Amino acid sequence: QVQLVESGGGSVQPGGSLRLSCAASGSMFSVDTMGWYRQAPGKERELVAMITSGGSTNYADSVKGRFTISRDNAKNTLYLHMNSLKPEDTAVYYCKYFRIPYWGRGTQVTVSS
Repeated sequence: QVQLVESGGGSVQPGGSLRLSCAASGSMFSVDTMGWYRQAPGKERELVAMITSGGSTNYADSVKGRFTISRDNAKNTLYLHMNSLKPEDTAVYYCKYFRIPYWGRGTQVTVSS
């Protein structure tokens, strides 16, 4: 059974920071690549960042240098540290097993003045 629960979203001003968390099911988390995705109103869902079981990472150009994806395999938890937030980052953020088409409810991030 796949379970993903995102948390940590909220409203911040431009330039602010947030840390998102994703509590994942334990049967395969430690060996699977995980990703953070986001979907803004009127736009398609897009991949923001991914991390392999060994810690290798990749980022969308739009967030490179501002966001950091990490994982704690012992806690079955995925994180996304977001710095220097921009209004364009406003979206619902989702975590996901890279190879499994299952989505949680997501967590809302709103960046505005």
